[in-house]
This record gives sequence, structure tokens and C-alpha cells, in this order.
Amino acid sequence: MSLLHLIYVSSLGADVQESEIVKILASSVRRNGEAGVTGMLLYAGGNFLQVLEGERAAVEETYARIARDPRHHGLIEIERRAVAQRDFPAWSMGFRHLGAAEVAKVPHAAPLFEVRDPSVIRANPGVALEMLREFAAGNR
Repeated sequence: MSLLHLIYVSSLGADVQESEIVKILASSVRRNGEAGVTGMLLYAGGNFLQVLEGERAAVEETYARIARDPRHHGLIEIERRAVAQRDFPAWSMGFRHLGAAEVAKVPHAAPLFEVRDPSVIRANPGVALEMLREFAAGNR
């Protein structure tokens, strides 16, 4: 079994209402469950941070679908690597909507939600995974 772990950030299109997030989440839970993809999605201030994990083909297909989705803008891939096991095995799609105060508590992660410079966002991929793990643990 070849597992892939992929982390990316994207922005909600300016013409898309935040109420669309519920639709995105419902679709993600259904499709990811069917494909055997697990992960965690964080949303703050118009931006998404998401990790996808599962069989390589399923994760690649899921990410390609996200890239084609007109509600997502400015996709920046932070990390793509093979893994021996999943970090989020129980989540077909864990979700957390973060307020400004929650993001402010993790200042080293601020570029993930504010900066749109790929080199800055990719500079420390461990920060993204750490933040996703932290918020997943808080949702259990």
C-alpha cells in the first residue's frame, strides 16, 4: 500500500460566500469517505489549510478536483510525500473554522493564512502539519 500525504493552502474566491464552506465540507466528507482519503481542513479569514492522505491515486485525484474547483483560488502545495501511516486515520475530513484569536495564538503559522508567497509558505512545511495535528487533537 502506497500512502501519500499532501498539504496545501488555498483561498476562498472573493465572489464565494462563507456559507459555501458547508457545501465544500459535506462534499469532501462524502467523496473522501468513498475514496478512502482522510485528512483535516482548517479555515480562517478566507483561507484553507488542508492535509489529504490516502492511497496515492485517490489523493492525487482529490487534489486535482480541488484544483479545478472554482471556489478555490491560489492553490499552493506545501508538502507532498509518501508516508508509512496516516496522521488522521479517523477523519474522512476533520474541520475547524478558526477565528482571528485562534490564529493569533499560533503566530508561527500566520503565513499559512495570510501570506500568498509560495516560498514563504513552503519554507517550513512542518509548521502546517503541526498546526493541523494540534487542531485535530482539539476536536476529538
